[in-house]
Amino acid sequence: MQELIEMDAQVPITMGGQRVDQIAAQLFPEYSRSRLQNWLKSGQMLVDDKPAKPKDKLVGGEWLRVEAELEVFSEWRAEPVDFPIHYEDESIIVINKPAGLTVHPGAGTPNGTLLNGLLHYDPSLASVPRAGIVHRLDKDTTGLMVVARTIEAQTALVRDLQDREISREYEAICKGVMTGGGTVDEPIGRHGTQRTKMAVRPMGKPATTHYRVLQKFANHTHVRLKLESGRTHQIRVHMDHIHYPLVGDPVYGGQFSFPRDISDRLKTTLQSFKRQALHAKALGLFHPETGEWMEWEIDLPADMHSLLTVMATESPNDDY
Repeated sequence: MQELIEMDAQVPITMGGQRVDQIAAQLFPEYSRSRLQNWLKSGQMLVDDKPAKPKDKLVGGEWLRVEAELEVFSEWRAEPVDFPIHYEDESIIVINKPAGLTVHPGAGTPNGTLLNGLLHYDPSLASVPRAGIVHRLDKDTTGLMVVARTIEAQTALVRDLQDREISREYEAICKGVMTGGGTVDEPIGRHGTQRTKMAVRPMGKPATTHYRVLQKFANHTHVRLKLESGRTHQIRVHMDHIHYPLVGDPVYGGQFSFPRDISDRLKTTLQSFKRQALHAKALGLFHPETGEWMEWEIDLPADMHSLLTVMATESPNDDY
């Protein structure tokens, strides 16, 4: 299914000397640079009714004309999926993703994802790439995510994400007792032999994670983390890299084991914790339509709260 896009604009004289793709990005800011370049390459965007290459330079006064088709993703099935909505308006939806919910359909998980649920909740999202999903959380990570309801909103939010103008803060429970907070500034790429894993690699993409201690326990640490980048599994990889893997992490947490001298109650609680102890606690962004800075914060889920309660009552550590 396709949606027809038609628009035109005259190139101001002040933009003379710039490349056509750069000019198009300024005249049609609601669409991404890559989408505009593809329209130029496919002939769906013309300069004075003639094809042009993205690198062609214009003198000013020309007319850009777009007649393009946007794919509506009808192959993804809309179906009811439970996801709590924390905030919504005409441009965005902020959700509190529960544990166990996969964000995007893929091999082995074609249905029952957040994307399927979004299409059911708001059928107009079928005309927005990835049903408006701007960023992802791992299946078993909980917390705040923003979804764009229009192409214009999605383009603006993706641009802000790339420019590090979206604030994302997390809370996690790590194995081991940290001496204090710090920063991990290490590139992340695909693991050399285990292709489903990520790892710190010299030729990976830049990744920076800041962390600070919220509370120490006898064998664990409750931390707050802030991302400057958004690589796959970034927090999980970085915390494992500095030898403080997340509690319950089945991929990066190492072989399951108990610390010495813990109570039966804490042992039982740890055994029943079946996911990485990671929660997207806070989200801040510039609203894509109004430009207003908006912030949200969400409580820890019940399983993390219960784990912290047991740790605090049975193994406190006040050594800061």
